[in-house]
Amino acid sequence: MVFIENQADIVIGFFSEDHGDGSPFDGQFGVLAHAALPQGGFTHFDSDEIWAPNLRFLARTTGSVDLLTVAIHEFGHNLGLRHSNVQNAIMWPSVQLQTRKATLDADDIEGIQFLYGSK
Repeated sequence: MVFIENQADIVIGFFSEDHGDGSPFDGQFGVLAHAALPQGGFTHFDSDEIWAPNLRFLARTTGSVDLLTVAIHEFGHNLGLRHSNVQNAIMWPSVQLQTRKATLDADDIEGIQFLYGSK
């Protein structure tokens, strides 16, 4: 195995308030995360949120936000998807606290297939 240092295609990080990308976070229960469309190459999560790394923590922790749900949504932006007007879609612009939504809706799949083609 050989390690080659190179720039990442997507830089992922946890930040708070003004973190230098022109889109400052607003504290807990506001904007949870944001990501660039494919050309930008970043996904930022608001470090002021209570991020749930698993379902057990999510169920037991009032006010927690499911990290997987938000990550899938933001990575959708990294792939070129915009917000959906279909409430069950991953790309719906908001998420409920203490809720996991990790299954792609037909609208999400159609969006990716429109951008990249189907099988």
